[in-house]
Amino acid sequence: MSTVEFNQQILSFRKPLEYFAFSLTHNDDDAQDLVQDTYMKAVAYKDKFREATNLKAWMYTIMKNTFINNYRRQIKSRTIIDQSEDLYYLSNAPDARDKHPGSMYNHGEIFKSVNALQEEYRIPFNMHNEGYKYKEIADYLKLPIGTVKSRIFLARKKLMDVLSDYNPN
Repeated sequence: MSTVEFNQQILSFRKPLEYFAFSLTHNDDDAQDLVQDTYMKAVAYKDKFREATNLKAWMYTIMKNTFINNYRRQIKSRTIIDQSEDLYYLSNAPDARDKHPGSMYNHGEIFKSVNALQEEYRIPFNMHNEGYKYKEIADYLKLPIGTVKSRIFLARKKLMDVLSDYNPN
């Protein structure tokens, strides 16, 4: 396949690629950037394409992999490494909702409700919220993993009852 034929064929996939990019990003600008990156990579790696295969599927694969790599890169750039003995990775992405004045009141009420839980529910719930896995919590508290899951479930249930005003449903 000549370069001109290749370019014409990949350009014929513009609309489906835009739809797919938007389904991945949920943002018009990011979707357009993703489509552009996909085209740049397709042209750059034209020699990697095997002629007897599906060009459209190849383009979709490039787009999906580009999206995944960009996503991982963004997450990694927002991650702080804790220099403690265990070297846990902590995600420290600022959230726009945290800056809303009403959210500070909501957070205060939620934290107050969580702290009002009995210790046997509060500790596993807080550890799970901080990112610990069920197994880590079970090992730390010297409890069976089923008990940890049960206590976290019951803590959530109690919090949903107490904080029913915040339930959007």
